Amino acid sequence: MIDWNRVAELRSEIGADGFAEVLDLFLDEVEGVVMRLGQRPEKLEEELHFLKGSAWNLGFAAFGAICQDGERKCAAGQQDLVDVGAVIDCYGRSKVQFMARVAEFCDAA
Repeated sequence: MIDWNRVAELRSEIGADGFAEVLDLFLDEVEGVVMRLGQRPEKLEEELHFLKGSAWNLGFAAFGAICQDGERKCAAGQQDLVDVGAVIDCYGRSKVQFMARVAEFCDAA
């Protein structure tokens, strides 16, 4: 569900302080978009594209993949086939798993 190698790579690239800032920004921005998904926004494809990129940047592999699948469906004119509930659920499960270990990457020297 989480690509821990990507998390470690990002932490190595930007340092512990930068990682903590990116994490705060990610959680703030992504959660806002995820909350809007439940309302089936007009720009669902754009929202899923944003979520996909953000997810993969921070190592949320499963969440990024489900967003990519939804984005592709939207691009093919099949927006009604996107399981928004599954996207929201995947984010929640990914966040729980991520938060259980994230301190290892914020506090590492």
